[in-house]
Amino acid sequence: MAVKLRLTRIGKKKQPQYRIVAADARSPRDGRFIEILGHYDPRQDPSALTVDNDKAVKWLKEGAQPTERVAKLLTVSGAMEQFKGEK
Repeated sequence: MAVKLRLTRIGKKKQPQYRIVAADARSPRDGRFIEILGHYDPRQDPSALTVDNDKAVKWLKEGAQPTERVAKLLTVSGAMEQFKGEK
């Protein structure tokens, strides 16, 4: 099973908030997921980001591929540096 780290949209119309999740690559954007890794709110100034770096690093070690946006968010949170440091 190919696992991706990606965003799922939550929130009301015109008020997006996102969850960072580990999900099967074949499932739809807001469909089933395996585990929630964090939250991202782009509407706040500055953007609010909370990530469980330990869970994210665990999934990266198991071969999960982050999307472009999630990779940037993980870099901001420090999870990518932690992952590369443990290699």
